[in-house]
Amino acid sequence: MVSTPIGNARDITLRALDLLRSADIIACEDTRVTRKLLIIHDIDRPTLAYHDHNAARVRPRLMERLIKGEIVALVSDAGTPLISDPGYRLVNEARRAGVAVTALPGASAPLAALASAGLPTDKFLFAGFLPPKSAARRRALGELAPISATLVFFESATRLAASLTDMTAELGAREAAVLRELTKKFEEVRHGGLPDLARHYQTKGPPKGEIVVLVAPPDGRAVTLDEAEIDVLLLSALDQNSVRDAAAVLAERTGLPRRALYNRALALRAGAGEELRARAGDDLPTGANDGLRSRAEDD
Repeated sequence: MVSTPIGNARDITLRALDLLRSADIIACEDTRVTRKLLIIHDIDRPTLAYHDHNAARVRPRLMERLIKGEIVALVSDAGTPLISDPGYRLVNEARRAGVAVTALPGASAPLAALASAGLPTDKFLFAGFLPPKSAARRRALGELAPISATLVFFESATRLAASLTDMTAELGAREAAVLRELTKKFEEVRHGGLPDLARHYQTKGPPKGEIVVLVAPPDGRAVTLDEAEIDVLLLSALDQNSVRDAAAVLAERTGLPRRALYNRALALRAGAGEELRARAGDDLPTGANDGLRSRAEDD
């Protein structure tokens, strides 16, 4: 398993070059992509396409060569094999057959993004690509929301704005980073809260290049409001809206999860307003409690 550069062709290890030069065959996602890398480093070895669409047909051929004792180098188009790329079944079958499997570490987009983004790195979860449809994407994000780790995603440029919008709805106003074209000439890192990043790419349109999105953990670095500030905002919104609408309005403004805001608004309407008024003093809008009582029937 040979890691290859994610952008800059010089980001390959000496050991990887030695292995590629000695391999009996190089199995790769796209022979055209790998051939460019081999030409740059003056390597002339046979290649064979191995990807999701032909794996069932090609894997037995590779296994035959491995069992004979040949060296098969597996590479992806960029980065570390198996990380959102083909190869798991081949490795699994090779190990079951008693074939030695060795990984040659090197370039990896998730790790490069984590190293440069400035978000917590003590714990992280690589989630790969999210589902392309919004409903399925939101369900997946909802399952990831409580995980206390920096979340790492791959995303296509055309879906970036929609994904960031869904992340805002399900994960709240967490701090995040969008990294594109890592290790390349036009490498770019954009930081901000999820709502700000979603608005930016909705306005600017899809960026160019390969993209990694990092999202801070719920208890990590996030764009947050304290409980008193959230209550003040909710009571202000409740002065003019129903509980449902107040939660929706505040979710739109802050990027906080709508369901959590709705539950808090219900608690405030049930009698927390007087206590909050004593704590908040002049910050609480006049008439907020009256608004809570007058709209109780609407909800």
